[in-house]
Amino acid sequence: MNVIEIKNLTKYYGKQRGIEDVSFEVKEGEIFGFIGPNGAGKSTTIRTILSLIYPTSGSATIFNKDCIEFGHEVKEEIGYLPSEVFYYDGMKVIDLLKYSASFYKKDCEKRMYELAEIMDLDLNKKVDDLSYGNKKKVGIVQGLLHEPKLLILDEPTSGLDPLMQQKFFDLILEENKKGTTVLFSSHILTEVQKLCHRVGIIKDGSMIRVDNIEALRGDNYKKFNVELENESDISNFNLKDMNSIEVKNNKINFLFKGDINDVISELHKVKVKNLVIEEPTLEEIFMHYYD
Repeated sequence: MNVIEIKNLTKYYGKQRGIEDVSFEVKEGEIFGFIGPNGAGKSTTIRTILSLIYPTSGSATIFNKDCIEFGHEVKEEIGYLPSEVFYYDGMKVIDLLKYSASFYKKDCEKRMYELAEIMDLDLNKKVDDLSYGNKKKVGIVQGLLHEPKLLILDEPTSGLDPLMQQKFFDLILEENKKGTTVLFSSHILTEVQKLCHRVGIIKDGSMIRVDNIEALRGDNYKKFNVELENESDISNFNLKDMNSIEVKNNKINFLFKGDINDVISELHKVKVKNLVIEEPTLEEIFMHYYD
């Protein structure tokens, strides 16, 4: 079953492109990474499927229900953390969270206190006394307190220190083990690599690839780090399948997709001082898509 299905979703702001023909699905029980740099269209996609803004064309469903027609109904089972959080400054954190909990048809108080303890959040402070990172913690607790079936997280770790980020990752993995589906938007590739089962890459408002993490990393790419005896030998390299090439003095680094024997044949033409061949990181593959 697909919890989220997006088909040819397009959003224009006047003549300004937001997203165009975005299509992908998020399967029940998975953590789906939605990656791209700032401005690629991640937040626009998320706000559209949450019916916070309306699409120009295309469609999106959550729990097999149209996101616009049944928006109020599906939101009851969604926990949403936006990339930027804003609150009434004069309220205490405890009052804000109790107010949020009042929108759900269940008792959220026990879970609220559990989450506050995990995230080391002082419930008695006023919101305007909180740092940006602590306001983000409020958003995390707010998004999880009603134990939603679907979590939509837009750049969730910005403002959190490394220790708190790890607590957050552990929390999300624990929720996922309970069956919660997660859509995780980020431009930080190490986060996605650590958490997600599948990844969708968005570039300039359009999807360019959707695949599982292992397929993305192991898609016949190899990372070569070559150090030559003579800097002049670099000009002898002629590999049509070389990508993300970096040359510095007598060293050349590149990603290669193809028959590795072609590289060996090229290396045979020169004197090699040192050679390292390794699997590229997700970030290196991702940047190749943006070259």
